[in-house]
Amino acid sequence: MAAIADGRVVIVTGAARGIGREHALEFARHGARVVVNDLGAQVDGTGSSDGPAGEVVEEIRAMGGEAVADGTDASDFEGARRLVASTVERFGDLHVLVNNAGILRDRMLVNMSAEEWDAVINVHLRGTFAPLRHAAAYWRERHKAGHEVDARVINTSSSSGIYGNAGQGNYGAAKAGIAALTVIAARELGRYGVTVNAVAPAALTRMTENLVPGRERPSEGFDPADPSNIAPLVVWLASPGARGITGRVFNVRGGRISVAEGWRAGPVVDKGARWDPHELDDVIPALVEKARPNVMPDGVTPEPGA
Repeated sequence: MAAIADGRVVIVTGAARGIGREHALEFARHGARVVVNDLGAQVDGTGSSDGPAGEVVEEIRAMGGEAVADGTDASDFEGARRLVASTVERFGDLHVLVNNAGILRDRMLVNMSAEEWDAVINVHLRGTFAPLRHAAAYWRERHKAGHEVDARVINTSSSSGIYGNAGQGNYGAAKAGIAALTVIAARELGRYGVTVNAVAPAALTRMTENLVPGRERPSEGFDPADPSNIAPLVVWLASPGARGITGRVFNVRGGRISVAEGWRAGPVVDKGARWDPHELDDVIPALVEKARPNVMPDGVTPEPGA
């Protein structure tokens, strides 16, 4: 079969390990030229190393692909501008941005520090916004100059954000923000030929391996927890076949893919006048009783995936 990303230039952030690494390798298998962006930090975001990103680049080159490592901090606004600019300078264009970088600093709210909150929000939410903003500006200028733009953004949300998971207030808030940013960016950038989607992946990586201690993985056959299972959907979302898909968030684990349906206005009551607070004693409980419960959908695991 034809390589569905042939000739595409792709930036993948957080691409040295886990799910991001598998994205980078799969894009390369399908003919893309890949920028492997990663700080090489620990799970909590501390430290840095250029080794892991370089190893992914070597794997891609060994299979005959083209790739370059980049150690830019994707959450740094000016750094993200340089990341986009250097990619265009090196490869002549940018077609796909995969925002995948992430860290964990899980705490219950009563124990969480401001620093733990800020660190996670910075890497996940700002680390999605900054590259997206600069890539979007590049594509808008291309469009205004009369060039045809067929670009893709794939962000990384999580079931912990769109459905909620205790002990991950910082992570969940960031991932819910990414889901909302995905919908908004899709509406803003469609006029320029850009689609924006997100995945909410579940897989066993160094970020998730300690969340369920003792979890066993199959010694042979299909492993639903393998992080490589996420990459086919991401690569497809970057392909010509996905041109009409935008503003969506997809749950994916193993071979299971589902569309995450966002907030909807549920049961309603309209008095046609201003309410008195006392009147709501019976009204609101009745509305909530009619509403769908806030539960995790079947087949979705409450865990971070990046």
